[in-house]
Amino acid sequence: MAQGPTSDDSDGGRQLDFHPGMGMRWEITRSTEDTSGAAFEAKNWLDPQMPGPPTHVHPSWAESFEVIEGSLDVYRGGKWATLGPGEKATVPAGEPHTLRNGGDLPATILTTIEPAQESEQLFRGLHRLIREGKIKHLPPKEPRSAIYAAMLFTAYPDEIRVTGPAGGVFKALAVVGKVLRFKL
Repeated sequence: MAQGPTSDDSDGGRQLDFHPGMGMRWEITRSTEDTSGAAFEAKNWLDPQMPGPPTHVHPSWAESFEVIEGSLDVYRGGKWATLGPGEKATVPAGEPHTLRNGGDLPATILTTIEPAQESEQLFRGLHRLIREGKIKHLPPKEPRSAIYAAMLFTAYPDEIRVTGPAGGVFKALAVVGKVLRFKL
């Protein structure tokens, strides 16, 4: 399912700008290839008040967040915690969580995924769907974006699974996308 570089050749495909779909930009600092699959790492810039994805799990990898500037809200264990510069949180595989920048200032975060698995392909796929206009906004504000987001997530079940009632909605939306012959 790998899509290859999704930005111009001048940066080697390491810049993933998720605007206008969501208020986030990434610079891949260690690709899956760089680490022979041991990790995937990116420096992330999150816009102020950026909402996060639905609560989800990563069945087969741990995800760490280290705040460089600003703040990051991390939801895990049923509660929110705000991290500031120099603080770090690691979410082990299988633990329900989400994140957001609930602050009024931009945030800079270093995200590390171990092992890399297909995480890089997942994020490159999201970037591509936003660039192609298939996902216009996250969280989705219209059905087409919701269907494409659900199809992407369900295409990577070993990487990400939405939990709770939203998980069932994502599965149903992915089926709708297949019936409508939407293509990732």
